[in-house]
Amino acid sequence: MSTATQPPRLPTRSLPATATRRPAVDWRVRFLVLSLIWGFSFLLIKVGTQAYAPFQVTFGRLFFGTAVLAVALAVKRDRLPRGLRTWGHLAVAGFLLNALPFSLFAYAELTIPSTLAGICNATSPLWGMVLSLVAFSEDRPTRRRVAGLGIGFIGVLTVLGVWQGFSGLDVTGTAMALLAALCYPIGWIYVRRTLAGSAHSNLSLSGAQLLLATLQLAVVTPLFTTLPRSFPLAPLLAVVALGALGTGLAMLLQYGLVAEVGPTTATMVTYFIPVIATAAGVLLLGERLGWNTPVGAAIVLAGAALTQSRRRR
Repeated sequence: MSTATQPPRLPTRSLPATATRRPAVDWRVRFLVLSLIWGFSFLLIKVGTQAYAPFQVTFGRLFFGTAVLAVALAVKRDRLPRGLRTWGHLAVAGFLLNALPFSLFAYAELTIPSTLAGICNATSPLWGMVLSLVAFSEDRPTRRRVAGLGIGFIGVLTVLGVWQGFSGLDVTGTAMALLAALCYPIGWIYVRRTLAGSAHSNLSLSGAQLLLATLQLAVVTPLFTTLPRSFPLAPLLAVVALGALGTGLAMLLQYGLVAEVGPTTATMVTYFIPVIATAAGVLLLGERLGWNTPVGAAIVLAGAALTQSRRRR
């Protein structure tokens, strides 16, 4: 899943407290909140990059997201994982699932609308199916999944306006957004191969992963940017919200949903993200929308849904 902004869901056991304690808020409400948070993330990236460099936006996002998970770890009295090997795998996961895609989306939105970035994010399940067929022998292709893949990429071409020769489209920015979407399934394949079955909790692993991604950006950001001369309030609040809500809180919400209703239902949030991102970009940022954008997005989502479906036995 993409998840862009979607935080990673590591394939490990959940905290016992999550499994035994019934949440006070209905899962449907939390599902809606999660959809809104991730959908608005692309708008927040756009607002943040109006005053700060992309690496600075990404660093702020990771910093505030890590702070939220640090508080959650303290409250639950959970510990960070141990072992150099585990930390090494988490460093790679943090790069592939956080540092790299977050930075790519931030750079992409310098030249493309937030609506297009949100739709590019929705291609992640399509890339994931292609890669899973190569990486995992148990993931056999079916007619339905292959058809979904074909439909999905027809949707991508529709969004890009291929019949117009990509006229008016920033190729570099769009390529960055699509590459960011590709990072997620690559990262998940790596996580599945290296960290599946870990004795550590999801919260512990993800907290460490975000911490390592933050440290990576802490090294890179000063090398490619200079300290801002001013800190405009709106972009600053956008970066804080992007990290605290779009990364930190979103992770916690996702864990609860996966534990309560299962990963299949929880990952359905992926299909609401481009819809919300498009609505937010058009209504709040005044971004223009051609007919091919919503039509192509609908085709992409239909294809992605088919690739994730399984035949009932």
